[in-house]
Amino acid sequence: MQEPADPTQIKKLEFVTLVAGGQNFCIEITQIREIRRWSPVTILPHSASHVLGVINLRGAVIPIIDLAAKLGFEKIEPTERHVIIITAIDERIVGLLVESVSEILGVNSDMVRETPRGPEDATTRAILGVIPVGDDMTKVINLTTLMPNSSQAAA
Repeated sequence: MQEPADPTQIKKLEFVTLVAGGQNFCIEITQIREIRRWSPVTILPHSASHVLGVINLRGAVIPIIDLAAKLGFEKIEPTERHVIIITAIDERIVGLLVESVSEILGVNSDMVRETPRGPEDATTRAILGVIPVGDDMTKVINLTTLMPNSSQAAA
């Protein structure tokens, strides 16, 4: 019989669940600053295909990233039904376009399962683990790994 996990090592985690590319993902709630409705962006010339442009948020210029495209899925065609999640990634503020935001998911750290690994690239390394939710699996995104801090991260 397996010994129970040490209760002093189990932490309570909170995530915001979202849909991008038709898939369920979640981001740790401490990385989220704001959730907004879609609004048009100012397009930047010669930017990466996953960068939609920038918005002015209370005087700050915030890059908006299509999360589905960044994760390798088909690009989202934004409508008024889509959502922008304003996130803090290290010292940077970045907006993520997603299809929808679902709920706040509170779990114990031992509920996060290791992600089965195949060929590694920046996107697959950005999935920290999976959380079983009903009949589905919600993938935990590490935004720091997905969008490393460089001059190209927002351009």
